[in-house]
Amino acid sequence: MSLFGTLRTPRNLVFGAGQRAALAAYAASLGQKALVVTDARLSGEGDFRVLMDALGKAGVEAKVFDETIAELPLECIASAFDAGRAFGADLVIGIGGGSCLDAAKVASLLLAHGGRASDYYGEFKVPGPVLPLILLPTTSGTGSEVTPVAVITDPDRAVKVGIASPHLICHTAICDPELTYSCPPGLTAVSGADALTHAIEAFTTTRRRPTAGIVHEHVFLGKNALSDHYALMAISHIAASLKRACDNGNDTEARERLMLGATTAGLAFGTAGTAAAHAVQYPVGAMTHTAHGAGVAVMMPYVMEFNRDHCETELGQIGEAMGVDLGGRSPQQRADATIDAVADLFASIGIPKTIADLGVAESQLPQVVEQALGSVRLVKNNPRPLDQASMAILVEAAFRGDRGRLRASALTRKAS
Repeated sequence: MSLFGTLRTPRNLVFGAGQRAALAAYAASLGQKALVVTDARLSGEGDFRVLMDALGKAGVEAKVFDETIAELPLECIASAFDAGRAFGADLVIGIGGGSCLDAAKVASLLLAHGGRASDYYGEFKVPGPVLPLILLPTTSGTGSEVTPVAVITDPDRAVKVGIASPHLICHTAICDPELTYSCPPGLTAVSGADALTHAIEAFTTTRRRPTAGIVHEHVFLGKNALSDHYALMAISHIAASLKRACDNGNDTEARERLMLGATTAGLAFGTAGTAAAHAVQYPVGAMTHTAHGAGVAVMMPYVMEFNRDHCETELGQIGEAMGVDLGGRSPQQRADATIDAVADLFASIGIPKTIADLGVAESQLPQVVEQALGSVRLVKNNPRPLDQASMAILVEAAFRGDRGRLRASALTRKAS
């Protein structure tokens, strides 16, 4: 195996309880007029006002844009951009969940380069550095604070679309688990499940031949030695903390470990990428208006079963990182136990079992298949090649709750 590896990271990544207090000094070193992108709930909290006061004392004038809404529709991005342009912002700060952070990323892009968000859809469309960007997550989920992608909702498109470029990686990420203490159990569950899915998919993506130009040809390079390190680190922390954090939001150790897991999962998939679970979630989420984290988590055990012929060794390593007792088992049994452990963990925090439970109708399955295959940057990362027929098998299994069929099919293929 080649020891090729790549990481694309913020210039500064600060993690730890109380580290939000570092914001003002970082901001003062980057600009004088900050567009602060958040949502209406967070802008009214005491912690947020303390941060804004600290900016003022450091000589940074702040314009708060608190109209970010979930799923990030295009009009929200346009409003943030207009606010920043009118203010003359020379710095953007994102504080909140994944939608707030992605809104800040796209606002910093448009303030630097103009145009519309749709001008930059796809990979490597951003022509150069964006406005200086600082991100502070308040949930343990998307990892957007360290990734090169922003995902938005375009009313002219059936599914969400992404802007992917290394230029979108922020200058400074400040990850303070104390900002997640007020996160309710349901949001903690779907956010943490999203993070675990990021880590598992990053660790099991296809491994590409490391050509001299690979880093310039793909924003998401596939499995590599450095992303693997962070993926396993993330899996270990999330598996040990997710249920605890959902059950008791005041469990500070669980909150810390869950946020560290989400951030390291972001470091992993921000380089390696994600795959089929995310590809299927995009149309499912658009059809059912359900949380992204819930959709990818529903899909993850089915995707692991579907892919197992191509990543059986990695599945066993995931189980080890989760703390599953795999002693004396064959590679096949190790994979079985790992997939079951992921499904059991998700069930324990209230993740539905099937995409039918999310609201997908049987008549919509062909549409799910077609639109999932349209997510080329995700499909090309899946370790098992995907086409119309194989995607239909995966989607139908996830609709009927039939992991057993996928497992039996994998064993048949292996025997032949």
